[in-house]
Amino acid sequence: MKLSELIQGLKGLDIQGDTGGNIGQIRFDSRQVTSGDVFVAVRGVSSDGHQFIPVALENGAGVIVCEEWSGETGATVIRVKDSAEMLGQLASRYYGNPSEAFTLIGVTGTNGKTTTTTLLWQLFTALGYKCGLIGTVENRIGSAVIPSTHTTPDAVRLHALFREMADAGCSHVFMEVSSHAVHQRRIAGAVFAGGVFTNLSHDHLDYHKTFAAYRDAKKKFFDDLPKSAFALTNVDDKNGVVMLQNTRARKCSYGLKKPADFKTKIIENSLTGLHLELNGIELFVRLIGEFNAYNLTAAYAVGALLSEDTQSFNRDQLLTALSNLQSAEGRFEYIVHPTKVGCIGIVDYAHTPDALEKVLETIAKLKKKTSRVITVAGAGGDRDKTKRPEMARIGARLSNQLILTSDNPRTEDPAAILSDMEAGLDQEGKKRTLIIQDREQAIRTAVKLAGPGDVILVAGKGHEKYQEINGVKHPFDDKKVLSKSFDET
Repeated sequence: MKLSELIQGLKGLDIQGDTGGNIGQIRFDSRQVTSGDVFVAVRGVSSDGHQFIPVALENGAGVIVCEEWSGETGATVIRVKDSAEMLGQLASRYYGNPSEAFTLIGVTGTNGKTTTTTLLWQLFTALGYKCGLIGTVENRIGSAVIPSTHTTPDAVRLHALFREMADAGCSHVFMEVSSHAVHQRRIAGAVFAGGVFTNLSHDHLDYHKTFAAYRDAKKKFFDDLPKSAFALTNVDDKNGVVMLQNTRARKCSYGLKKPADFKTKIIENSLTGLHLELNGIELFVRLIGEFNAYNLTAAYAVGALLSEDTQSFNRDQLLTALSNLQSAEGRFEYIVHPTKVGCIGIVDYAHTPDALEKVLETIAKLKKKTSRVITVAGAGGDRDKTKRPEMARIGARLSNQLILTSDNPRTEDPAAILSDMEAGLDQEGKKRTLIIQDREQAIRTAVKLAGPGDVILVAGKGHEKYQEINGVKHPFDDKKVLSKSFDET
């Protein structure tokens, strides 16, 4: 591809040099640059790509895209207002604008992104479509699984993945859109047919610094949706209406409590599933808890909105497929104890105060009055410290026994993290809290303490198959450890 073809029609470019030559790859890491590549200097969180322009030139970059550069260079220099935005635009063009080849739906919010996108992937696959999935747990192209490293990939990897999905014949792609990705413009160049807002609560303040900045990062996703798209929001969340204030997209709503375009009523909520009334129609689904009623309603709404456009499936087909959906891995997965009658263990990714509270409130509604709740929870290192005491406070308030333990301490001292959590406990909370730093030992202790009919919640890691300590990922699977502990008691 020639540079002139790559940049044709783009506005706001200050070009110095020749645009008629062929280009190599699109790069934003100077270490990966080879002869003829286009290097885009992006300002990051910990470093500024502009500092590495000399390295990119030394490695053979033929084109430099930047916001400012006054040094000598033999390469073509293109100055732009926002190089992060331009990286996505260039990556999309480089891969042939692949997101225009299918229906792309983005889901954003603090909790529920993984479950909602997974439900949508299952739903449309069941309806006969080949679908792509991009998210925290895994990426999928049809039935093929591709490991995931970030909730939302970087812009170059994202459009390369879109290209693979388009070439594989995917008609629909469902992706999680993180606040980091919006703020860092990782989704620039992607053409969305719809956006979904799940909810907003305390998270990622280590990055965004204030709740308002975190909220506004989510909101920008909807601000940028095209007029041809739909914007679907959870009206029961106090930020639901805020998300759609400035969007050009068609505004739609879903919820369980307030009036909404897609309204669900929970008829029965049990450990075997949910009996729902969705826009006046009853159905039974195998997912558990009020939070999943929201996720299912969002998935149904997306299906209904897309069927309006294509008329390719009807409501009955949509409801039938909906009733057979299963939750995402590590989201309220439960195991039954083989000998302690009625004792169950639940593994959930809940790693924010709001998510932990929702899971524990769900358990409270489903358990027997005589059942005790034993919660194992921690908090990640090198992340938002302000949520640590709040998570401990919630865990102690809604559990009969709380065991604080390590999550992914990363580069932090696990004992310091646990101390931060313990600071959130009052005297009553401390009386029913144990601190066991070793996560496996904490889970084993919870199982030993549990009796018939009791519920053990292991929260925080969910689908993760590792524990990160001092920058090293060690194999660790909450579900396997819990299951093995059950077998041994």
